[in-house]
Amino acid sequence: MEGQDEVSAREQHFHSQVRESTICFLLFAILYVVSYFIITRYKRKSDEQEDEDAIVNRISLFLSTFTLAVSAGAVLLLPFSIISNEILLSFPQNYYIQWLNGSLIHGLWNLASLFSNLCLFVLMPFAFFFLESEGFAGLKKGIRARILETLVMLLLLALLILGIVWVASALIDNDAASMESLYDLWEFYLPYLYSCISLMGCLLLLLCTPVGLSRMFTVMGQLLVKPTILEDLDEQIYIITLEEEALQRRLNGLSSSVEYNIMELEQELENVKTLKTKLERRKKASAWERNLVYPAVMVLLLIETSISVLLVACNILCLLVDETAMPKGTRGPGIGNASLSTFGFVGAALEIILIFYLMVSSVVGFYSLRFFGNFTPKKDDTTMTKIIGNCVSILVLSSALPVMSRTLGLHKLHLPNTSRDSETAKTSVNGHQKAL
Repeated sequence: MEGQDEVSAREQHFHSQVRESTICFLLFAILYVVSYFIITRYKRKSDEQEDEDAIVNRISLFLSTFTLAVSAGAVLLLPFSIISNEILLSFPQNYYIQWLNGSLIHGLWNLASLFSNLCLFVLMPFAFFFLESEGFAGLKKGIRARILETLVMLLLLALLILGIVWVASALIDNDAASMESLYDLWEFYLPYLYSCISLMGCLLLLLCTPVGLSRMFTVMGQLLVKPTILEDLDEQIYIITLEEEALQRRLNGLSSSVEYNIMELEQELENVKTLKTKLERRKKASAWERNLVYPAVMVLLLIETSISVLLVACNILCLLVDETAMPKGTRGPGIGNASLSTFGFVGAALEIILIFYLMVSSVVGFYSLRFFGNFTPKKDDTTMTKIIGNCVSILVLSSALPVMSRTLGLHKLHLPNTSRDSETAKTSVNGHQKAL
């Protein structure tokens, strides 16, 4: 009997691992397909010839798509964990949702961390250097020469970064143990380096999010149709049409020798056409879209911004007053043990909305900063270098989102140990088998 129980436990563990691997693969495949369509929407259209540069661009495209999929997975992990916790609380004895356990969530978090490190330190530097490489002088040109140059550049970059980290560690902690820990690369330097990059991501996120919160109203105002209050759209369209015709006549009357005036008039004509298109869109919009959607979206943005600021202020006050409220001193409930919010499922849904709102605001704020304004992607006109830069930036922001959410008090979930949760899952399966 003991041997049969041991075999049964091993079979259950094997089926659990296969099930978790299948779920992770399907989720990542969906994110990869969505990321591929997003990148190809903004990527500059190039020739379809099968030359060397086309192959290099295609490889860089696949690596960038992989990185963007990992970023999306890192953003969706928090809402997925919260939803899983509430579902398990609502249906604790349902046999068909037992696969949604802490072991799966813990595995997804581990994979997201592993792939984030892989993309940040290996794939994206490889894609950038591979895109810029031409092969060493004196060697035969081709893909192999470019790969060799890329690997050499990656090796030199790794030595440079590890040297900088080792010097910084020796300056901060000046003893023999810290200097000898250079040999302990995997357990000390790589986690330390990733912690430094996570800190930079948190600082960038804290810088971009307030800017994005203020810019969200402007962005939504540009995307939606504003109400027409005391405005005559027909008259404005008529005036814009006359101005467009006047500019077109002036442009046709100029000679080709006056190059500067022609370029200036073409730019002005393009601006007039854009304004005319916006006015025509406002005229064609229905009364519901003008008078209901725009005010409702603005009120919703105002409510979400107010709730976010209020939660941040309350959490900061708790951190100042109560020492146990610090993230390092809290160990929240595991998956399916207790609700993360006082209001139950409604509070969890509100937390998910706020997490998504903060992420979107941070991305909007990132592209609104003057230093990163040139990174803004344009439809069908974004180079692969800019795509790589955008993917790295979004990866850093998404990796820092769980840390900021935990610090601001939006996420108090504690992932249990995998072994403990697997034992719980085995006990549950055995109980269901006995019941059957």
